[in-house]
Amino acid sequence: MSPEEIIERINAFLVEEFEEDAENIRPEAKLKETLELDSLDYIDLVVVIESNFSFKVKPEDFAGIVTFQDFYDYVISKVNAKAFA
Repeated sequence: MSPEEIIERINAFLVEEFEEDAENIRPEAKLKETLELDSLDYIDLVVVIESNFSFKVKPEDFAGIVTFQDFYDYVISKVNAKAFA
């Protein structure tokens, strides 16, 4: 799966699951503020990631994620690591 396909898939589930307008989901936008995430929303986000990309997410993985680009990079690296494992 290419990085572009991964980003497209992420954006699609963010729009659907978090009812966010697609134009608000930009690489430089802040993930938490844009999606108005609280602790329960993070759990929902983890479940959606795990079900869409088949890898386990640890809570500490989110420590460095601020923007959507950070989030994309995280998922892309996990998907690539799984593909080469």
